[in-house]
Amino acid sequence: MGTVSGKVTDSLQRPLEGATVLLVTGAKEVTVKSALSDDKGAFVLEKIKFGTYKLIVSMTGFSKETGVTVILNEEKNTINVGTVKLMNAATNLQGVTVTSQRPPVERRIDRTVVNADQMVSAAGSTALDVLERSPGVSVDNNGIISLKGKNGVTIFVDDKFTYLSGADLENYLRSLPASSVDQIELMTNPPAKYDAAGGGGVINIRLKRTKTKGFNGSLNTAYTQGKYAKTNNSANFNYRSGKYNLFSTLTQNYATNFSDLTINRHFKKPDGSRYYDFLQSTYIKPSGLAFSAKVGTDYYANEKTTFGVVLTGVTRKGERNNDNTSQILNTSYQLDSTIVAHNTQDNSFKNGGINLNLRKRIRKNGPEFSIDADYIHYGTGNVQEFNNFTFLADNTLSQQDRLDGDLPAGINIYSLKTDYTHPLKKGWKVDAGAKSSQTETDNVADYFSTINNVTKPDYDKTNHFIYKEIIHAAYINSSHEGKRWSMQLGLRAENTVSNGKQLGNAVKPDSAFKRTYTSLFPTAYLNYKLDSVGNHTLTLDYGRRINRPYYQDLNPFISPLDKFTYYVGNPYLQPAYTHNVQLSYSYKNRITVGFRYSSTLNNTNETIEIVNGTYYSRPGNIGKITNISGSLEGDLPLRKWLNFGFYSEVTNIHSKTNFYTGFLDTQGTFWYVQPNLRFTFKKGWAAQLDGVYQTGLTSNQFYLLERGRLNAGVSKKVSTALTVRAAVNDILYTNINRGIINNLANTEANWRNANDSRTFSIAIAYRFGKAIADLRKHSQNSAQQEQSRVKE
Repeated sequence: MGTVSGKVTDSLQRPLEGATVLLVTGAKEVTVKSALSDDKGAFVLEKIKFGTYKLIVSMTGFSKETGVTVILNEEKNTINVGTVKLMNAATNLQGVTVTSQRPPVERRIDRTVVNADQMVSAAGSTALDVLERSPGVSVDNNGIISLKGKNGVTIFVDDKFTYLSGADLENYLRSLPASSVDQIELMTNPPAKYDAAGGGGVINIRLKRTKTKGFNGSLNTAYTQGKYAKTNNSANFNYRSGKYNLFSTLTQNYATNFSDLTINRHFKKPDGSRYYDFLQSTYIKPSGLAFSAKVGTDYYANEKTTFGVVLTGVTRKGERNNDNTSQILNTSYQLDSTIVAHNTQDNSFKNGGINLNLRKRIRKNGPEFSIDADYIHYGTGNVQEFNNFTFLADNTLSQQDRLDGDLPAGINIYSLKTDYTHPLKKGWKVDAGAKSSQTETDNVADYFSTINNVTKPDYDKTNHFIYKEIIHAAYINSSHEGKRWSMQLGLRAENTVSNGKQLGNAVKPDSAFKRTYTSLFPTAYLNYKLDSVGNHTLTLDYGRRINRPYYQDLNPFISPLDKFTYYVGNPYLQPAYTHNVQLSYSYKNRITVGFRYSSTLNNTNETIEIVNGTYYSRPGNIGKITNISGSLEGDLPLRKWLNFGFYSEVTNIHSKTNFYTGFLDTQGTFWYVQPNLRFTFKKGWAAQLDGVYQTGLTSNQFYLLERGRLNAGVSKKVSTALTVRAAVNDILYTNINRGIINNLANTEANWRNANDSRTFSIAIAYRFGKAIADLRKHSQNSAQQEQSRVKE
């Protein structure tokens, strides 16, 4: 293995900080190693196998330098190329005839890395657009992100949790310009350094960073029109001077959506004959205004020590209006009665957090450690009013009632984490760390029922739930990179102590539970290059993961959609454990074939139970779920102006569990395909056409019918600072959730849910100043796992 080093300066021999240095090979200039020059202009490329390479050095505002050839062999395994001068682009435009780019997708031993700059359609778009076009990633019309067909994915930005979930996470990612995204890291089996939570894996969005001093920022605004209008606006600022770096991000989002939900229930008698039908139609219209802020500073005490403080906050006010009509048809298909419900909810969400961090490097290119301390608070409010009117077949009002609810809740998270990294000789490296966290939740539900103008407490729904959880964790991880073989082995231990208590009310007694469990989570990665150049590689990885329940799912409260349909929490949920094994083959980092097997015990899924005609939806543990899948993915340059990317998989899901109606044993196979075409035209124009299609899917109690989506977009880079983008999503309006609910006692049921998914968007992004980045890459705060279990 060899090493290449050097220095980058401008024409006046002043060192250039943040220049990109690529070592490429072959006629197609495949990138082997990359680095950024430091504040003295120096760069080092290490662990390079022997061979002949070309060195390419570039930086914004300067022409590329592509004339350096590097030859590494046994006799000369350490090369210093000396000083590489970059000329100002304005005075040397004719000097550039050769260009090189990082590959769109890179395979590493423990993750897949998507280089956003190579996704032409991302120009002028958002971070979510880049994410949706990454191989194996999909976003449904509820904003839920899945990776290679599995939900339960944890999303980070620069190794920090985004504080949001669902539609709020979607809106936040749409507020980040794609031009600020450097890489998307996809980890189905994250290494031991990461919390063991997240059975579906981890997606980390890395933003671009440079080291130029001064003031810079960006302004982004977007307007989206579906049936209702939506706006997303953001501003980012960064200032670095001397030993201080100040940064902030401000976002504002307003959105109105709709959900057109139909649930049909066909009840039968014990002998299987028809009993009656319950046909329910609900139009849900949520809207809300949200603001978020992130403000932080880093203090560089010296070249080895950095202190940081980060403050974050999110606030949202919204309302949710439900208009519900349910018809009951008797045995003769005649109308028996109609129930009309007018429901409103006023909700609020507040989140505040503080992160204190320290990074200390013991010596240059040597050991380093970091410490993070976090406090995070979530506060929610939900004031509900449910008005129900029952009419006879002749439209005579027979009953009227009202249910009022007040549901305040609070969550406090305290966390402390430390990490240590120690490079060793001959390509070895050891990482170790520890973490402790404490989470406290306090949930109150006060319900009052009004019948015939008489209001009384509804003790069937009123409750007070308190939950406390403490997790202690420690890990060790070792890695080695050789000529042909690369490996990484890790082990993480986590001890969990949880206590839950329902305080009850005048008619319900108190109840409590306590759980203590300790688990080990091993990870292993092996990579083998079948040829000396590394065009053909095999990778085998294994990992054990845990999915702890969302805090709100443990809350036993009942939330009505109408008087016959309730969503209920489950304080008895158990953690789920998953074993993941994957074998993959990659050809030139362009095409990858993979085979995966996963087995999950006690996975938490939505379950449906009908009791005396009332529909209860609650989270429940599924005994065992087995996933077996094969996938094909790639990114191919068909022409200089056309790239074709694709991801496709075939998956079989087999579920076995004890259920309300007896033993549940379901199995089904589905096909998923995600193609995209990216076009690059002259004068700053770019376009994309992409889509997704999924066949019918059997998932535990549900059968999800086929659905798909077709999107198109175009962007124009007006100048180096200004980009304009327009896009149409779900052009054919086929991204509609439909399905069948199985295993109901003497009942057949189906549903259809259409959302505001067909939209037209226009976005404008403006950048000013120079791109700035931290002197360090502070990895993550200490409360990511706990935050990822907060639902909104």
